[in-house]
Amino acid sequence: MKHILIVDDNKTNLAAAKSALSDTYKTTAVISGAQALKFLEKNTADLILLDINMPEMDGFEVMEHIRSMENCENIPIVFLTADNEPETETHCLEAGALDFIAKPFVTPVMLSRIGRILELEDLHKSLSDRLDRKIQEVSEMKSRSFKDALTGLWNRAYTEEAVDAMLREGVKGALFMIDMDNFKAINDNYGHLEGDKTLKFFSEIMTKYAAEGDILCRIGGDEFVTFIKDQTSKSVLGNHAADIISDICHQLEECKYETNSSVSIGIAQCPEDGTDFKTLYNAADKALYYVKQNGKNSYHFFSEQNAAERERSANGIDMAYLCELMKRSDAGRGAYLIDYDNFHHVYNFIRRLVERSKREVQYALFTIHEAEGMPESLLAAAAECLEQAVYTSLRRVDVATRYSTKQIIVMLMDTSAENAVIAAERVMTCFNRLYMGDVKVTYNIETVIGRETVSSGK
Repeated sequence: MKHILIVDDNKTNLAAAKSALSDTYKTTAVISGAQALKFLEKNTADLILLDINMPEMDGFEVMEHIRSMENCENIPIVFLTADNEPETETHCLEAGALDFIAKPFVTPVMLSRIGRILELEDLHKSLSDRLDRKIQEVSEMKSRSFKDALTGLWNRAYTEEAVDAMLREGVKGALFMIDMDNFKAINDNYGHLEGDKTLKFFSEIMTKYAAEGDILCRIGGDEFVTFIKDQTSKSVLGNHAADIISDICHQLEECKYETNSSVSIGIAQCPEDGTDFKTLYNAADKALYYVKQNGKNSYHFFSEQNAAERERSANGIDMAYLCELMKRSDAGRGAYLIDYDNFHHVYNFIRRLVERSKREVQYALFTIHEAEGMPESLLAAAAECLEQAVYTSLRRVDVATRYSTKQIIVMLMDTSAENAVIAAERVMTCFNRLYMGDVKVTYNIETVIGRETVSSGK
């Protein structure tokens, strides 16, 4: 039964109201505003019938106190009064009452008005609850759309937006680009379920070292990003990176993987290295690349890399020494693998060379065709295998880059169209040996002769 609190200093009116309502509602009757407030401190009511003219505290004062009490601000209030003047009724409604019942009241009229008010309140609560549930559902759906399904970390779309928002507000910090070394070997040797387990504990360790306000993100595959808010000390950031590397490597040892897997981290700082996500991301990526090229299992600051470049520019060096130094820096055996930002510079250089010398160059584009519903982790593994196949199957004079998560571009130097097909088939054979999953790879070859091009594909 609905509970109605009746407040009136006239005991006769109280008895009459209680008698009229008791068959339909549970009622509590008090004779003053003070008693009503004391009752509401430990109890609640579905509706309050409140007399206006009472000694010590009138109905309007009582209503003001009720509205300030916790969990009472939304209780519907109906005023009772013998004053039938329009001004009084207007005052009641302006004060926030839902209705006005004149005394002496007519029982059927009072029951009808109270019933209508309670019915409307129930409808209002029902609609409010449904709206709250819908808002919650939409919020959860939006949150899930910004989360990585495997690790529960934020994805790149959310991270870029959130980091840029903080940077626009003048927040300082550092962006960590974190990558697992030789992760592909875990998938190849122990299976993708074991690889997924590795990525999960990877994210758990990152979360362990995160502070409130930091943003943790899985970009894809074994590539993660952390934005560390309000921290600019190189010493603190370096210790933070070292702790993550140590903890993850310890966990990898516990798993007893025979893959020589480790962790590399590139660090870019704001505002020194950039004031937006993309700039910091590119800087951290370059710092990570430095770590990868210099032994892995460590961290490196992009700013230190720039400082080293500035130091080199300040030192004199003769041509013979420079040439010898550059020779020693090239320890690779297969095709050159470079990032896409630098690839287009090489591409334009080769085009100029071809136009002047009439040398024949082939461009091959390898594309992975993912199966419907293919997990992102499997696609990343296939791309790594394709990259490895390109590197090991081609010559040192050939240049390659990963154009996207599913495509690799290769420049085949001084090669005929027939030999380009042979080289591409060699890559395909190597890929099929490295990757045992169900995925299709195709290639297209374009011959560049001067300014003319001839295309073929398979």
